[in-house]
This record gives sequence, structure tokens and C-alpha cells, in this order.
Amino acid sequence: MVLINPNTSTATTAMMTAIARRSLGRTREVRGVTVPRGPRMLTDPAALLAAAPEVLAEGLRATAAGDCAALLVGAFGDPGVAELRAAAGVPVVGIGEAALREAAADGTPFGVATTTPLLADAVTAHVTALGLLGRYTGIRLTTGEPEQLSADPASLLDQLERAVRACVEHDGARAVVIGGGPLGEAAEALRTRCAARIIAPIPAACRAIARMPIR
Repeated sequence: MVLINPNTSTATTAMMTAIARRSLGRTREVRGVTVPRGPRMLTDPAALLAAAPEVLAEGLRATAAGDCAALLVGAFGDPGVAELRAAAGVPVVGIGEAALREAAADGTPFGVATTTPLLADAVTAHVTALGLLGRYTGIRLTTGEPEQLSADPASLLDQLERAVRACVEHDGARAVVIGGGPLGEAAEALRTRCAARIIAPIPAACRAIARMPIR
């Protein structure tokens, strides 16, 4: 399996790839690739849109090599996923879609906690496109510039924990998705800090891949 990081941070690619390997165990080999152009973190709609062709190019390059059984796109907005599904010839999973579907399973009311306020409308649009709006309790956001917050793990965890609690206590969510590939380590840490059911997107995407009949 190839994990494509639509952000240009190689450190983020390494982190997400490590999480995917832990999630899949020995059932799948995981190789991480980083798109060559774009921001270190996707924080606004323009960046999300611009990432799609970069993701498509990397996905097609990976499948052309002949050793790629599946593609995982590691950004919560799933840039390039639709295009890859039409062109790649292998299963394609986006972490956003996988996490949202898992959170909403069995009619569970769910919310999203994340660090990117400029993408709040895009998250709601994604939920709507997946037909999950009736179970969606809304989005709760951290404060401050997303990339700076991500560089301060302790502050990031504290703010995301508050956002998770607001999803549960004020919005009525019973599951909370941590919205972002670069938030992968924080999402894992929050599972031990919060009583709420936390959906970490990268493991959710790996579980979706594990259920697929991949050759």
C-alpha cells in the first residue's frame, strides 16, 4: 500500500506512515510518499483544491511501478481521491471519508474536532456529500494558526481535548473525528485522555483497506 501525503512535510509523511504500519500490522506493507509541491499543511480551500492534481500524479506514479495494491490519501479533505478512483485501477481510500463513515456507523451522532477553521465549510460539504449530515452534530475548532499549534504538541492536545469535550457536552456527539492527517499522533493520544469515542482518521482508513479484497 502507498500512503500519499498531500502536504509537503516529509516529517508528517513519516508520522502518518508509522501510524498506518502500526494499524495494519504485518498484513500490508506501507510506503509513504510526499507530494512535491504545495504547503506544509493544507489549511484553506485553495490549498485543498491545488493538492488534488499533485495527489493524482503521485498515485498514478505509484501504481505504474506495479507494486502498489492500494492507495491511502492522507488529508482529511480527501483531495484527489475521486480522480484516483477513476484512473488508478486499485482501491483508493481517503482518511476523511473512512473516518466520517466509521464515526456515523449504526446511526451514531458524531462531531469533528480540528485545527483548520478555514476548512470548516469544506468539512460540512464532505459530510453532506457522503449522506451523513443527519448524524452530524457539527465541528469544533481550536484557536490560533494551525501550523504553529501543530508545532506545540502539548498545546495542541489541550486545545483538541477541549474541542472534543465541546462536541460531546454541548453538541451531543457520541463519537468525535479528529480532522486531519497531520493530527494523527494527537488523535492517538486523545483516545487515552477523553471518555468519548475518538475516531483517528489514519487507523480508520487502514481498517477500511483491511476489509477490502486486495490482491
